Amino acid sequence: MTKTISARLPLKMISLIDEVAEERKRKRGEVLRDALEIYLENWADYQIAMDRLKDSQDEILNEKEFLEELGWDI
Repeated sequence: MTKTISARLPLKMISLIDEVAEERKRKRGEVLRDALEIYLENWADYQIAMDRLKDSQDEILNEKEFLEELGWDI
């Protein structure tokens, strides 16, 4: 199920959206849906990260510790 919404965007942004749509051979709405989906997924990850950062019980690793935990030898 979908619902139509409207939004005011700067002309430059619309121009960039249209360029992406043309390159991808997609409609403007499809590009906007893809962009919003990516944004919302990243927002959820950001919220999880912020919640973990605020949790004093959650261990914070520095880069070296993190890579060691992953087993990466960089």
